[in-house]
Amino acid sequence: MRIFQRPASRFMNLPINIRLFFLANVLYQIGTGMFGVLYNLYIRDIGYSDAMNGTVVSVQSLATALMFIPIGFLGDRGSRKQLLVIGAMLSGISLIVRAWTEQSTGLLGLAVVTGIFSSVFQVLAIPFLAENTKKSERMRIFSYHASLMLGAQVLGGMGGGFLADLLQFTGISRVTSLSIVLMIGGVSALAAFLPLLFTQEVSAVAEKEPQEAPAPVQTEAQRRQSDRQDLKVIGQFTIAQLLIGLGSGLVVPYLNLYFTNRFEVSLSAVGILISLGQIMTIFSMLIGPWLVRRLGAVTSVLCFQLLSLPFLLITGFTNIFAVAAIGFLFRQALMNAANPIQASILVERVPDHRRGIANSFTQTAFMMGWATMGPVQAALVTHYGSYWGYAITFCITGVLYIAASFMYYFMFREKKAQAL
Repeated sequence: MRIFQRPASRFMNLPINIRLFFLANVLYQIGTGMFGVLYNLYIRDIGYSDAMNGTVVSVQSLATALMFIPIGFLGDRGSRKQLLVIGAMLSGISLIVRAWTEQSTGLLGLAVVTGIFSSVFQVLAIPFLAENTKKSERMRIFSYHASLMLGAQVLGGMGGGFLADLLQFTGISRVTSLSIVLMIGGVSALAAFLPLLFTQEVSAVAEKEPQEAPAPVQTEAQRRQSDRQDLKVIGQFTIAQLLIGLGSGLVVPYLNLYFTNRFEVSLSAVGILISLGQIMTIFSMLIGPWLVRRLGAVTSVLCFQLLSLPFLLITGFTNIFAVAAIGFLFRQALMNAANPIQASILVERVPDHRRGIANSFTQTAFMMGWATMGPVQAALVTHYGSYWGYAITFCITGVLYIAASFMYYFMFREKKAQAL
């Protein structure tokens, strides 16, 4: 229990900027969590086919991916606080309007707007936290961030569904109840800008450690060498994330179909299972700093990712639902537990003025890998059937994860992160 008690006590002593950002992110993730669960039901219930749902998701994801790199550049050259405030405000407003929009042009146009401004949180969260945190605290802060984000998404998704059912029980129509809950989600996302307004610019509050003091003035040759080294590190992280994205894109988006096709379980059971996976991930992320102190950051990433592989294969090959569910839960928790550790390694190896663009490149690579594997997954399942099709995709994902894990280890092991 001390593993979990220590983070709880340290959380209360965090800098004010970090606590305000965490509050803003919780509000934002609760709102987007409601949309993630209920918006596709809203589109279906106002009379559109599943094709429209797919189009809306694709358009929003494409808009987000296209904005990753521009937002990264803007964040590195301007005020990350101001960009986060604008992103929260415009994302929230677009979500509120989407809750009552029924025309197809409005659905697609607002999906683009939401995608553009939601990219701000995805790209700038890690650099903002890094610039407001001492180097020795980053691993812990990133673990808190990832855990709170997942917890808020679970709360938003489950709470939104419960509230919609409650409204329908009182006699409100299904579509209206969904619109009301979606509007509440939009208001929650919009409210995220309020805590951000009270954060201070980093120059006024950042507490730097001695090793993070300004570097000596470099010659032109030294500056070019430093630039090349930064680009090399960003490229290495990007390649590793592309492999992870390719592997995830074969499996993760289709887990609901996998469970319903192979085991014929209900969608509600799948929803509960996925929520449990997120809850387990929260606990595994809180264990991350404890493991880093004992093994180092890079080795911890390797351990988490490799330990997830047996559970991935168990899930892909079993015909017993309970075994598949346990395999899914442990794979989800172990694989995702490495994310905050990787974020900490990235910001330690990239200077502050390039952290935004570095994070945007890795996010873009992951999303491109995720997006391109849909046709491959569909072709394999169609050709080999619902058992061997999924088994093969899970195996390919395992190979990609192994390649990414060892590539990551050999690229970065010579620069071990400091123990916390």
